[in-house]
Amino acid sequence: MDEPLLHVSNLSKSYGSRIGCEDVSFELWPGEVLAVVGESGSGKTTLLNVVSTRLEPTAGSVSYRMRDGGWRDINRMSEAERRFLMRTDWGFVHQNPAEGLRMSVSAGANVGERLMAIGDRHYGNIRASAIDWLGRVEIAGDRIDDQPRAFSGGMRQRLQIARNLVTRPRLIFMDEPTGGLDVSVQARLLDLLRGLVADMGLAAIVVTHDLAVARLLSHRMMVMKDGRVIEHGLTDRVLDDPRAPYTQLLVSSILQV
Repeated sequence: MDEPLLHVSNLSKSYGSRIGCEDVSFELWPGEVLAVVGESGSGKTTLLNVVSTRLEPTAGSVSYRMRDGGWRDINRMSEAERRFLMRTDWGFVHQNPAEGLRMSVSAGANVGERLMAIGDRHYGNIRASAIDWLGRVEIAGDRIDDQPRAFSGGMRQRLQIARNLVTRPRLIFMDEPTGGLDVSVQARLLDLLRGLVADMGLAAIVVTHDLAVARLLSHRMMVMKDGRVIEHGLTDRVLDDPRAPYTQLLVSSILQV
């Protein structure tokens, strides 16, 4: 692990006079999980969307180390190249799984589509891989032909995870992955995510307002306020010994609940 996987330099996104994120720089290493935390409106989701090419930056750059070892500026890729990257080497887990799934096709088809994107055309292999991945995310194999609309919220989120991980990506983006779920369902999903990320050696960027989620999943943490990073360090250090007054306030508000 002698080189980072992702290099973000002086990244900014503005909407007229309103700042989404401003002058953000960081590196992400293979197998590392970075949590981006802050209150609503802090800029964390804007940052995630710019880094993952869902939004175009106003300034700055995002470079990714490809599987051949070469670096590419993702905003200088063609639309087709970026789309292929998102279907193969990257994944994106939405807070609302309906945004990351095709709700009108079966669970198996949702998982199999990613395999077809990398050239797999053998129906038996695709179906076998889909059943295997449903099992990995704790969905019974006999639900393979059911549509996501027949699943609970927690099951839909687990299906979305299977859909993203079946191609063994190296980088996954997660936007409030446990948001909107019951506490018991959240705990089960977090355990599953932590295990999969560790087993696969995934690099991940996780946006969350929940500091408990950040502590459980991440190695490093960035705290954002008004579009800027105000604190950045190892997760345990930031949570146990916050330096910035805003971070201290965030941590103390959780402890007082």
